[in-house]
Amino acid sequence: MKESLSESLNEQLNFELYSAHVYLAIAAYCSGESLDGFANFFMVQAEEEKFHAMKLYKYLNDRGKRVTLSGMNVPNNTYHSILEAFEHAYEHEQEVTKRIYHLSDLAMNDREHATIQFLKWFIDEQVEEESMFDSIINKLKRIDKDSNAFFMLDSEFAQRTFTPPAI
Repeated sequence: MKESLSESLNEQLNFELYSAHVYLAIAAYCSGESLDGFANFFMVQAEEEKFHAMKLYKYLNDRGKRVTLSGMNVPNNTYHSILEAFEHAYEHEQEVTKRIYHLSDLAMNDREHATIQFLKWFIDEQVEEESMFDSIINKLKRIDKDSNAFFMLDSEFAQRTFTPPAI
């Protein structure tokens, strides 16, 4: 594996950790609004992002490459509505997708077949992530914050869990 690809994978690992911070910040906003189900949704999302980072960590180690951690930007901590928070999360996932595609392009250019195969999982994951956020945003646009549907959605999200598969 070329050093440039290894460095880019390290950058993505750090971005996945940043993503966890983004979702924890949104969870904190939700908790502050007494929307515990929505907070749980984003806490689970943060766990998934940490899992993604560890998947990259293991892959780099398995390939004999050194993992390097870096600092990160401060995530947004203030939102005007749950809809705005989900729209921000959706935009963030679109950025993750763009970054994964870039990594895939680098791996293809380098003819790094193991990395191409490894990144396929992330590409599939991003399709699911974007679809999920798009669907939730559409639901939130159809319901009013004070409606029973909003609180039913909050209750539904309170049941969400994450059980990481083996890395």
